[in-house]
Amino acid sequence: MQKFFPFLQWIPNYNWTFFRKDLSAGLTVAIVLIPQAMAYAMIAGLPPVYGLYAALFPLFVYTFLGTSRQLAIGPVAMDSLLVAASLGALAITGIENYIAMAIFLAFAVGVIQLLLGFLRMGFLVNFLSKPVISGFTSGAALIIIFSQVKHLLGVDVQNSPQFIQLVSNVFSKIGELNLYDLTIGLAGILLIVLLKKWSKKIPAILFAVVLGTLAVHFLHLDANNVKIVGEIPTGLPSFKVPQISFNNFLTMWPIALTIALVGYLEAISIGTALEEKKNENTIDANQELVALGASNMLGSFFQSYPVTGSFSRSAISGEAGGKTNFSGFFSMILVVITLFFLAPLFYYLPKAILGAIIMVSVFGLLDVSYPKKLWKNRKDEFALLLLTFLITLFIGIPEGILTGVLISLLLMVYRTSKPHFVALGNIKDSDYYKNVNRFEDEIIVRDDLLIVRFDSQLYFGNKNFFREELFKFIDAKGDRLKGVILNAEAIHYIDSSASAMLIKVIDEIHARGLQFIIAGAIGPTRDIIFSSGIIDALQKDFLFVRTKEAVACFDDPEAFKQFRSTVAYQKNLK
Repeated sequence: MQKFFPFLQWIPNYNWTFFRKDLSAGLTVAIVLIPQAMAYAMIAGLPPVYGLYAALFPLFVYTFLGTSRQLAIGPVAMDSLLVAASLGALAITGIENYIAMAIFLAFAVGVIQLLLGFLRMGFLVNFLSKPVISGFTSGAALIIIFSQVKHLLGVDVQNSPQFIQLVSNVFSKIGELNLYDLTIGLAGILLIVLLKKWSKKIPAILFAVVLGTLAVHFLHLDANNVKIVGEIPTGLPSFKVPQISFNNFLTMWPIALTIALVGYLEAISIGTALEEKKNENTIDANQELVALGASNMLGSFFQSYPVTGSFSRSAISGEAGGKTNFSGFFSMILVVITLFFLAPLFYYLPKAILGAIIMVSVFGLLDVSYPKKLWKNRKDEFALLLLTFLITLFIGIPEGILTGVLISLLLMVYRTSKPHFVALGNIKDSDYYKNVNRFEDEIIVRDDLLIVRFDSQLYFGNKNFFREELFKFIDAKGDRLKGVILNAEAIHYIDSSASAMLIKVIDEIHARGLQFIIAGAIGPTRDIIFSSGIIDALQKDFLFVRTKEAVACFDDPEAFKQFRSTVAYQKNLK
């Protein structure tokens, strides 16, 4: 039961101290969550109240199913933009149909995450490499920032998932800007930035919301066409089964899969980072998929759109001293109170302030230091990051991340197809055998013996490379070569194709009148050597535990044969 319901692990030890800290952290996070949720709903192209709906039942579900103690679940900028990008590409007529599609998207994301969790497929997120995520995030951040410029200008601008089109749409409306909206938006950005620099403990977003609302109300700025949130429906969202046509489902499932994986990556990355900071270890990767999936799926029945973990709110929760998942539950309670009693207070909240909140929050997603680091040390990964960034920015968000993942996988395959393969020599006055190119002045290289090391698994993708490189080393030695030793310490797997190749290579080397010896193979690799028939071509007497023993056997086979028969050596061989 504890495996499926993680709250059972910490609830028995819950005490008054935990309650006070969770309550404080929950209320602190809610102060940021409420205006952020409304702002992120606008990114998704939804009415602000749907951001509050997304901050209700998903938080409730995660409280009981999540394994992270500080992770703050709810609407986030990235998922909101992905929702807007996916739905914007469809021919949707009417806001009601758009809302229905967004809610169904949450259901689809939840089903995918839940299924992946039950199948224990959390490892799939490993295929989203850091360069891909960094390039994608930076590109999406710029799109998000420019998507909010319309709120600062006080004009109606058509959204677009493509940066160039978005900028073009903004500039086409620049002549219609409202100076009041612009002043409010810039003042909001300045206020939030300055207060955060002064002290992170100050609820800068709350100050901006309160001052912006008061300014519009008392100065009657709405009479000057300042865009405001307006009336927010009160009360809890009603239960409703998400509905959509089968054709739309076929169109939406790729973006649902993308949101599911990106959302999970965000949540697991944030949760792991917070655990490392607090020296805790509670996160279960597969259970997190189940928790997020259940949160999104059940939340969709109460008009929520896709949610995941928020870095900024999670950090606030950790700094406020949150001890358990109940902190999220208390945040949800304040959202409920807002929907029942405080919603009218947001009537005069200017949309320019919500735009300012988004722009400041998302600006931190722009990562410049990491690309600089890659440019200096890993230019291939820098190219991957840059390509992902440009495709995300100029073609589309789904295309950017999918292309980045595909290229990173191709890069991984390319690297494994041509791994590190070097000749080794004996370091003077030692038993160590190292790369001859790294220790040129300190190493002994023999003309009669070739020692090589292959630093990868042997499989169908690199078997030809292995054979070609090995015979290049052999041919370079010339006629004085008498034996070849393969240091197999780094070969952790040999597939059937590579096994067949290795048997042929051993036979060919024997046909040249040379000895072939394998040394240092780990247990699983030795099992394959015996089960695949490699040992029949090699012969058991030429399989050694360490390279120095293989060399000793090559130099004096009879003397080493006596040593090999000892009990101690036989134990090591097993």
